[in-house]
Amino acid sequence: MDGSSWKLFLLSLLVVMESSAQDFGQTQFICTSVPKDMDLCTATMQNSGPAEDLKTTVMQLRETVLQQKETIMNQKETIRELTSKLSRCESQSFPTGAGPSGRRPGSKNTMGDVSRGTTDTLAQLGQTLQTLKQRLENLEQYSRGNNSAQANSLKDLLQNKIDDMEKQVLSRVNTLEETKPGARNDSEQRNNVESTLTSLHHRLTDLEKGKDTRPADKFQLTFPLRTNYMYAKAKRSLPEMYSFSVCLWIKSNASPGVGTPFSYAVPGQANELVLIEWGNNPMEILINDKVAKLPFLINDGKWHHLCITWTTRDGMWEAFQDGVMRGNGENLAPYHPIKPEGVLVLGQEQDTLGGGFDATQAFVGELANLNIWNRKLSIAEIYNLATCNSKAPAGNVFSWTESNVEIFGGATKWTFEPCRSLN
Repeated sequence: MDGSSWKLFLLSLLVVMESSAQDFGQTQFICTSVPKDMDLCTATMQNSGPAEDLKTTVMQLRETVLQQKETIMNQKETIRELTSKLSRCESQSFPTGAGPSGRRPGSKNTMGDVSRGTTDTLAQLGQTLQTLKQRLENLEQYSRGNNSAQANSLKDLLQNKIDDMEKQVLSRVNTLEETKPGARNDSEQRNNVESTLTSLHHRLTDLEKGKDTRPADKFQLTFPLRTNYMYAKAKRSLPEMYSFSVCLWIKSNASPGVGTPFSYAVPGQANELVLIEWGNNPMEILINDKVAKLPFLINDGKWHHLCITWTTRDGMWEAFQDGVMRGNGENLAPYHPIKPEGVLVLGQEQDTLGGGFDATQAFVGELANLNIWNRKLSIAEIYNLATCNSKAPAGNVFSWTESNVEIFGGATKWTFEPCRSLN
C-alpha cells in the first residue's frame, strides 16, 4: 500500500472517530493492514476480521454517543426544573429581608421553624387550634359531672394554653401580612384562625357561666397586640345625650400611646365620642370631632381608674384619675348633643361606622368596668367607683356586663375584680 493510500485511509478513520467521539476527552486509532494491490474500499468490505470489528466498534460508539447526548439533555432539563422549584420555595420560605431562619433581624421566633411556606405554617396552626377545640369539648363534657374542682383546673390550663397560642398565632399572622400584604389566600386563612379563636373564647365564657359563680360584671378584656381586627363591640347603641359620664378601669404600658380604649361613631360622624392616646400625643377626648387634651398618665403597666364628665352647656368637662380630679375645661363641642343610633367599639378607632380600623390607633392593654351615664356624676360617686365602694353606681346607658359585650379577632376575656385585682 503506497503512502497516499495510507494517508487516505487514516484520514477516513480520523473523520469517523472524531464525529463519533466528539463528546469524549481522549481517543485512539485502530490501524488495519491491506494488501498492496487491492482496492482500499474493496479490501475493507471483504475483510471479515479487523475491518468488520472496526465497523462494529464505530457503530457502537456512535450509538453510545447518541444515548449519552439524550441522557445529558434529560439531566439538563431535570436540573432546570429543580432549580426553578428551589427558587420558588426560597421566595416563599424567606420573606424579603429575612435570613435562612425565616425571621427578620432582631425578631423573635415564637412559632418554631418558620422557614416553611405560609400555607404550611397556617395549616399547622389550624391543626393546633383544632386540637384545642377537641380538648375544650372534652372539658365541657367533663364539667357536667360532679368533680367541679378538677373541671375548673382543666379549664384554667386550657385557657392559659389558648391565650399563649393566641398571641403566637396573631404575631405570626401579622408577620405574614407584612411580608405578603396582597395574598388573598393568607387573608382567608387568617380570618379562619381569628374565627376559631373567637369561637373558643365564646365557648369558654359559656362554660364559665355554667360553673362559676362570679357576677356578670367581674371581667376584663385583654388586647395583647396592636392589630386592625381585634376589638369588642357593645350590642346596643347609645341614646341621645346632653350630658354624660364615662368611667373605666384601664391598664397598659404600650408606647408610643396606649391607643383607643373606646370609640363611638354615628352615621355621618365617625368621631362622635372617642377616647384616644395616639403616638406621642397626650390622651384626648373627642366629641363631634372636637378635641380636648386630658391630663392622664397611665402607661406604666398598672391599673388606673378614669372618669370623664361632660355637659353640652358651654361644653364643660372634667377628668378624674384614680378618684382625683386632674383637670377640667370648657367649650368642648358646646350645645352639641351626643347622637343616637351609633356603634360603640372597644379597642379600636372607627373611621367608618363600625369599621375602618387602623392598627396604629388600636388599644394595647387591658380594660374593664366601662360604664356610661347620661348625666354628670358627682365627685363622691366617682370616688366610690375608684375605691370600689359598694355604693358605686352602675351605668344607666351602658353597663359593664358580659351580655352587653361581644368580642372579635382574638380579644380575650378574663375574670377581674376592681381593687382586689390591682397591679
